[in-house]
Amino acid sequence: MMIIGKRFNIYLLVTLAAALACGCQSPAERQAKKALSTLRLHLESGSDRTKTTESIPVYREKPMWVTVQKTPFLSEANVTTASVVDEVGGFSLRIQFDDDAKVLLEESTTRNRGRRIAIFSQFAPQMKEYRWLAAPVISHRISDGVLVFTPDATREEAQEIADGLNNVGKKTHTWIDKPWGEK
Repeated sequence: MMIIGKRFNIYLLVTLAAALACGCQSPAERQAKKALSTLRLHLESGSDRTKTTESIPVYREKPMWVTVQKTPFLSEANVTTASVVDEVGGFSLRIQFDDDAKVLLEESTTRNRGRRIAIFSQFAPQMKEYRWLAAPVISHRISDGVLVFTPDATREEAQEIADGLNNVGKKTHTWIDKPWGEK
């Protein structure tokens, strides 16, 4: 009888260890791993008649109209990591770009000091939410490939955006970094 009891305990321990190793995820954690987001950076531009610019409202409560180039100069394909960081009085989104984007961001911020970078995102389940998150003024050259800004979003929305960008970044950079035919 003692042998069967010990064997049962071993099976119980193995099952428990396997469950812990695999991990139990809450619905929120599973949803965070499935989340996708976009992020598009557009430079402020003077209005022209060639239809390459558009006026956009930034901020929901008190909209500020900014004329931007329709074509973004950076997108979610260039993001390596995104996170929500605590700051005095609130939070910000911290976006780390890849090496190619780092060069573009440095060039753009060097040449366009005093102008704005309008930041657009789609997020939430099935990317149903979309808005212009911010339009910070370029006050200095960004040479490290890191853009930090305060979004027009709740902390939960900002976390959804960061999770979605990290998931897109993993998929994009995994595909780019592997030679053809590798899985």
